[in-house]
Amino acid sequence: MTILAEPTAPPCASVPDIYHDEQLHSPPARTDITAAEWEQLTAKRASAHRQCAACPLMVDCLYRAVVEVDVSGFVACTTEHDRHLIRRQLGIQVQQASMAPYGAPRVGGGPVSHEAVMTARQAYPKDTCHQLAERLGCSTSTIKRHLRRAREQKLEAAAAPNEATALLPSIDAVLDAFDQLSTSRVA
Repeated sequence: MTILAEPTAPPCASVPDIYHDEQLHSPPARTDITAAEWEQLTAKRASAHRQCAACPLMVDCLYRAVVEVDVSGFVACTTEHDRHLIRRQLGIQVQQASMAPYGAPRVGGGPVSHEAVMTARQAYPKDTCHQLAERLGCSTSTIKRHLRRAREQKLEAAAAPNEATALLPSIDAVLDAFDQLSTSRVA
């Protein structure tokens, strides 16, 4: 007889209803709801917090949600506001991911962004500058200018030490900032 042990899923995956609750994402002010609703919200938050805190992935999840990716919702015992406070304390900012589709044609006038040119180059690496210009509705010189800028940035980045990595906080610094939140002691 063979017994297969299934790996335990994190609580956010096994009971997602708790973590998808809008009130956990953006809790209402205490004065905006009744005492009974506040008690129910407090119990719900404590339950989610206890389950998150007991998760073996909690530390990694917290670090990634604070330092690497600006996620929404209740993640790693924190709300979006909590993570904003931690980032502010640590002096870091997380860049929003671009929502622009890759290789999307440009519609209308106006300048072509550097990001749009680089995205088009990535999507169509074998296109000539002229073909990229036609795709984006701009001049060939605009494409060349942006590609030159990208090459220069790449050379500068290779010549300089990687400052971005040096500026990332340690896991301990993130955990210390988390411990200072009043919401870290909910459960």
